Amino acid sequence: MSQFFGNVEPNIIDDEMVHKAIEEKFPEDLGDLARRENINFQVVTELQLSFKCILQIDNLWPLENLTKLQLDNNVIEKIEGLESLVHLVWLDLSFNNIEVIEGLDTLVKLQDLSLYSNRISKIEHMDTLQELQIFSIGKNNLTILEDVVYLRRLKKLRTLNLSGNPFCNTEHYTLFVVAHLPSLVYLDFKLVRDSTVRFLHSLIGKSGNSILQNLCFVALGAGSLQKSGSQKHTTAFVEYLNGSFLFDSLYAEDTEVAKLASLPEVEDLLQAYPSWEFVSVCENLYNYGLEEYEKREAEVSKFYKRFHEILTVNQQESGRIISDFENQNQRRLDEIYHASSGDIAESKRAEGKEDILQLWDALMTLEALVSNDLEELLQDFKRSIDVIASTFMENIQGIYPFHSIQCRDLENQHHEKLIEMTFAILEKLDKDELEEDFPDDVRKLLMDKDTTVNAINVSHSIRLQKIDKRESDMICNTYQW
Repeated sequence: MSQFFGNVEPNIIDDEMVHKAIEEKFPEDLGDLARRENINFQVVTELQLSFKCILQIDNLWPLENLTKLQLDNNVIEKIEGLESLVHLVWLDLSFNNIEVIEGLDTLVKLQDLSLYSNRISKIEHMDTLQELQIFSIGKNNLTILEDVVYLRRLKKLRTLNLSGNPFCNTEHYTLFVVAHLPSLVYLDFKLVRDSTVRFLHSLIGKSGNSILQNLCFVALGAGSLQKSGSQKHTTAFVEYLNGSFLFDSLYAEDTEVAKLASLPEVEDLLQAYPSWEFVSVCENLYNYGLEEYEKREAEVSKFYKRFHEILTVNQQESGRIISDFENQNQRRLDEIYHASSGDIAESKRAEGKEDILQLWDALMTLEALVSNDLEELLQDFKRSIDVIASTFMENIQGIYPFHSIQCRDLENQHHEKLIEMTFAILEKLDKDELEEDFPDDVRKLLMDKDTTVNAINVSHSIRLQKIDKRESDMICNTYQW
């Protein structure tokens, strides 16, 4: 039970309860009107039925012009009987036993909804509440943080309370909520600070379509980039660079060169190509990418460590100040209780008010200090990440400048040798100096010089494009990160 009413029997909303509530709510003249036999429910816009031990919502259909309805602190188990209240703007169902969000489809004008302290485990069935600006669903049974994403469809939502739900203990809970609900102004009774939004931007940039994926990545605690195997390679932006993966992909679909490979000289050339440092260059770039990955991981980890240190120190100091105030305040209350005269008691009360002002000043000072510390931390973090990422991208564009030979140079050298070798083969063919019998597709390829050169040039262009794409993917993925 949300509330305990002793031996009081649960109620269903009936006419008598409604009449009595109207009498209590309105001035005396309207109360007289309410007691008349033919009451005009059309004039009633507000109704309070709190602490009535209500189990079931019913008999509210005549009050179709209600704009404000309070049903808090009852034992309601199901949201129902509200279909006719299409003008409701404010609805309070807090402190009940509700398990499912339902029965709200017709309340299209609703702006403020409280379901605080119920038994709800899922955010759902709110699609029609497009005017909703304030929503409180704290202290329920919400365990899956990703369910918050549902609220993105409520375009006017500005104030949200989720505090007291199990998922609030999730690491980076606040960042996740703010990231997915960027229009929020208040979250859990606190102003969503610009510094939090700027922090998210500093981590993910403002990259349109990919923003949700990146926000989830950061806010769900993946900032430390703990990956392994191929996932780690992807996160380090060096997939397909380990071993001969990239080299093998150059010829994976190259049918023309595959035909030429049947020629002994060309086969030897292709076998020798990897030893021309191509695989070595890829290996160097792969190792360099992993080193940079470790730097990024260390920088992000250092940020979160410092971030939590700042918050911990602030919380400890705030706790100490509040504890000192509470102890002193308790002593003062005891002194007031045992005061021998009214003057002494009044003096102690005045001291208490002064201490409250001093407490406020101290806490606000701490808040300003922690805000400044976090702002400075964010700026330092952004500068460090900018340097690491920009250096990495510059080095990628040089294809690992610590090595004198680049992948494109190696491909160009190989292409030149292949052309030279093919010309020599064509010349021998013209002079009938080749004794070997070639397959028909090879002879067709070698019919004339232009056909052969065009086929080899096309293959060369495709291989260069694959090399360029690998570099482009690394640059784009780094920039996106």
